[in-house]
Amino acid sequence: MTGRSRVLVVVAAAALLTACSGSTDQRQATGGDALRYAAVGAPATATNDPHGGIGNQSDLIRFALLYDVLAKPGDGGRTEPRLATTFTPSADLTRWTVALRPGVAFSDGRPVRAADVLFSLRRIHQKAAENFGRLQMFDMAASRVVDDHTVELATTKPYADVPRALESITFVVPDGTAGFDRPVVGSGPFRLAAGDAENAVLERNDSWWGPAPQLRRIEVRALPDPQARTQAVLSGQADVAADIGPAAARQVGDRQGFRVVHRPTVTMYPFVMRLDRPPFDDPRVREAFKLAVDREELVNKVFLGYGAVGNDLITPADPSSPRDLPQRERDLDRARELLAQAGHANGLAVSLHTTTSYPGMDTAATLYAAQLAEIGVDVEIVTDPPDTYWTTVFAKQDFYTGFYGGIPFTDVARVSLLGSSPTNETAWQRPAWDRTFEEALSTADPQLRGGLLEQLQRQLRDEGGYVVWGVADGLDLTTDRVHDLPTGAGFHSNFIERTRLQR
Repeated sequence: MTGRSRVLVVVAAAALLTACSGSTDQRQATGGDALRYAAVGAPATATNDPHGGIGNQSDLIRFALLYDVLAKPGDGGRTEPRLATTFTPSADLTRWTVALRPGVAFSDGRPVRAADVLFSLRRIHQKAAENFGRLQMFDMAASRVVDDHTVELATTKPYADVPRALESITFVVPDGTAGFDRPVVGSGPFRLAAGDAENAVLERNDSWWGPAPQLRRIEVRALPDPQARTQAVLSGQADVAADIGPAAARQVGDRQGFRVVHRPTVTMYPFVMRLDRPPFDDPRVREAFKLAVDREELVNKVFLGYGAVGNDLITPADPSSPRDLPQRERDLDRARELLAQAGHANGLAVSLHTTTSYPGMDTAATLYAAQLAEIGVDVEIVTDPPDTYWTTVFAKQDFYTGFYGGIPFTDVARVSLLGSSPTNETAWQRPAWDRTFEEALSTADPQLRGGLLEQLQRQLRDEGGYVVWGVADGLDLTTDRVHDLPTGAGFHSNFIERTRLQR
């Protein structure tokens, strides 16, 4: 998932402590096997709809516990089947037969059928404007139920990577479900016992088809402020605090009783330039801005060393990302020369938007502004409120601080880089690039497909509007009783049913 559509508001840590005051009693009542998880999420935007726009991590974790998905990201970039067992393409890659796991039931006892799966996928497809068109490659009208355990999915064009496309928010609900003002029944490893979208209490679903979770209860709370999440664990009111800041991670360190869990290189704050507006419509200006950045300084001061220097690749962890590119180094003389060639020998003034949605976003912008000053660029920092940033700044302003959280390159391309993308944030318009992307997705051979995708990323790095200066580790704070918290990037990190508490 990208976090770009999240709406975050700051609340006091005391709000969590009050909400959690009853959790200790509940935990004792269940024999100490209740996990209390403080997740990223704004209560004002919490939702019970698993198919639309999901901006809160707290919602995604709750949905991943309540509902089954067809597949999820596995190790090494491989697809891990869940409710689906196999994905079989037709010769022309326009129809895919998806076999479903037999013997699966919703928590109310109803069997999960192919009709439920197709209904859920069609609903996700219908809500494309909310979920960034995640399933736009499918022709849902031409898709059909074959039998109770088989679905045939049609694609609008030959599409070789359907399993990867179905790794995301394919949460399955019963056919015909109409109301989502409250959670609906699911077939996942847990069921809702009490609470609401802001503060949910889930109990183990003992009839789930998968390995029985060790935890009997999981409590998920939406907390937008990373300091409040951190304090919740340190004060004994939570067992896990998701996405804490690097300063908090350094402060906690090896403090007895606590542990910082690393999710390697999953978070980026790229500086985003729109290619259809001056001065960034000139490729020489874009290259100068990439050459001016001191990447090591930003990684050390923003991420406090919990990460790695970036090389302007928007999805460096993706299996198709180039591995042999030389690192782009800082070159102030060349940057000044390029600006002069572009007509800015006497300087250039720009506004750089940023916010405090995630720890260090504002610091990154301030540091970069100082670095750009060394090549004669006068930067005005505009710090926008986090509750409106992703609706008024993202994909609208000429120059701003973005966010990416470990989603695959093909998802980024479909959402943000094609001429037909629902949110083309940099105004990247390259018809030939689009055709190569379409060719890649219609290429059955994985190696050939990967080579085409790598070619696209090389071009985007050199000509595009992203300054990717670094990639940070995701940092979660836990008590030392917590084990097996997922450490994968993106959607993978929401599947916590295997997490356990050491007694």
